[in-house]
Amino acid sequence: SASRIPPSPSIPTPSPNPYQPITMAAMLARSMICAKAAPFKGSTKAFTAKPVARVSNRASLSIRAEGLEGMSWYPGAEGPKYLDGSMAGDYGFDPLRLGGNPTLLPYFRDAELTNGRWAMMAVTGIMFTDAMGLPKFWEAGATVDTSALPPLIAAQVAVMSFLEGKRIAGWKETGESGVLNSFPFDPMGMDSPEMRIKEVKNARLAMVAFVGMCSEAAVTGMGPIEGLKAHIADPTGTNIYTSPVAGEVVAAIIALSVAPVIISTTKSIGDGSDEEFRPIPW
Repeated sequence: SASRIPPSPSIPTPSPNPYQPITMAAMLARSMICAKAAPFKGSTKAFTAKPVARVSNRASLSIRAEGLEGMSWYPGAEGPKYLDGSMAGDYGFDPLRLGGNPTLLPYFRDAELTNGRWAMMAVTGIMFTDAMGLPKFWEAGATVDTSALPPLIAAQVAVMSFLEGKRIAGWKETGESGVLNSFPFDPMGMDSPEMRIKEVKNARLAMVAFVGMCSEAAVTGMGPIEGLKAHIADPTGTNIYTSPVAGEVVAAIIALSVAPVIISTTKSIGDGSDEEFRPIPW
């Protein structure tokens, strides 16, 4: 009876489709076969997963990172190792290597803040006297009655010696500057990491502004507001590039523009033994 059953028609084998999609399993199998046949001789460094830094919120950022502003004094710069970001306003800028001595670094930071605070008060006073039409700040001393000068100096020396003695003693004990027994001096309760960054920024800006005001007075004989009015009245004829120090200003701008390139080039071709140029050996 088996011979009576007609043979079933042969089913043709489908031809391979060149466009047939390749499954992930097939790709994995092929890669394993290829790995056994010809071992990989290159480096696996390119295939190594790199850790991804995650920042959850602004509060987790360090003082030096300062949110979205970055942590370098110019893009791509790497500060010295001793500037670790623990101080407010630390952007790794120390071309003279003054902070390389860990013993002196706290003194330099306190000196920066002290001079910056004096500069902020000085700039405010200069702007006020210039706006009110009072005697120019570089001539105000000549209007003082000289007969009252000796007792004034004596009183100032006595008061400032007492206050500075208390300030230095408190700073050595607490690491913060203050007045009398208040370290730090914060009567309004505004102390915070953000406010410390703002303070040091404004302190640095005030020191630069004070130097600019003194330079303007020496070159033009005008105060800041008087010079601003003259510039607004004739912008093209009254500016720093038409002043007697125009050449020095251009040279300074070129030097400041080229300095980052020189520092980066020195680092790239150096052996890494010295991070930055060190004109002062300590």
